[in-house]
Amino acid sequence: MHVTRLDIRGLRRFADIRLDPAPGINLITGENGAGKTSVLEALHLMAYGRSFRGRVRDGLIRVGDPALEIFVEWQDGSSGTAQGPGNGGTGRLRRAGLRHSGQDWTGRLDGREVDQLGDLCAALAVVSFEPGSHALITGGSESRRRYLDWGLFHVEPEFLALWRRYARALKQRNALLKRHARAGEVEAWDRELAEAGEPLGRYRQLYLESLQPHVAGLARDLAPALGEVTLEYLPGWRRDQLSLADALLVARDRDLAAGHTSVGPHRADWRIAFTGIPGREALSRGQAKLTALATLLGQAEHHAAARQDWPVVALDDLASELDRNHQQRVLERLRASGAQVLITGTELPAGLGAANAGFRRFHVEHGLMGNPEDLAPSVPTARSAP
Repeated sequence: MHVTRLDIRGLRRFADIRLDPAPGINLITGENGAGKTSVLEALHLMAYGRSFRGRVRDGLIRVGDPALEIFVEWQDGSSGTAQGPGNGGTGRLRRAGLRHSGQDWTGRLDGREVDQLGDLCAALAVVSFEPGSHALITGGSESRRRYLDWGLFHVEPEFLALWRRYARALKQRNALLKRHARAGEVEAWDRELAEAGEPLGRYRQLYLESLQPHVAGLARDLAPALGEVTLEYLPGWRRDQLSLADALLVARDRDLAAGHTSVGPHRADWRIAFTGIPGREALSRGQAKLTALATLLGQAEHHAAARQDWPVVALDDLASELDRNHQQRVLERLRASGAQVLITGTELPAGLGAANAGFRRFHVEHGLMGNPEDLAPSVPTARSAP
């Protein structure tokens, strides 16, 4: 999978720019605050429905504009014509567009309007590593559930419908609990919640198990001092309660008193353990970043193995997040994969070499994009360095 065209309008500092990335490594440079991260935000928004820096209404729309607009065109190598991961093959050309006002949105995918933002997001696969990614390891459980669900949306065709079924049942059960309905009214939604939630949890557990060798291999390469890595799934209810149905029954009175559902996959989590340190609390900030990077790139490798097609990899401010040695290791690995990679930075990262060899460079300045020597207020769209 590789993006061939990205149009951005009304996003942060950008009035209207266009980017035509190369299939391999792409470097986006600029001074701090120039807007280079916003390019990756646009891709992330199309792939996840939100920016990695917050919600659309929290400053993502350019001042004075009613909405932001993003158009992406990409080559999808997983359509059956690809010969292997990262081959830059000749899969079908796909297009998606999103207009978002911060309150309402409209989207199109391959010429048709979409009713669910999830349908739009499930089409384009982007794995992002950015300064806040360490929260995947050290933060709350919500980001770790999103990590599992994003991967499953792309590799398990039945998962999205199951996830929506569970979300609807949870919403209905919580509404009954909030108005302190009778136990008999809640019981019907207990059954629906269990019928959707138990297979949803099994999908997550199996997916995490399948990620294990990919994450462990990357962690071994990037942070060998941590020792061997183990991933463990926590289903969202006590393990001595064999089924979600049993857990919901036991928790029903407590849930009626509290007004919300206290057990189930919406409370699930997973944890990472290392043989070299006592627990994730012992990780330094640098080790947490490397662990998060291993986890995200492990997910990208798994996606490539399952779909025979690498996702787009976006690395924000790589030089400030990793030392030169780790930058080089990561870039060598990604070069070998053939994945399309977009990297931002104030300067050339270690491992890319000189004179734009083997990569395409873009430069951001004053909300415009192009060659550093060509940028001027009259430049409307993006052009790459040769």
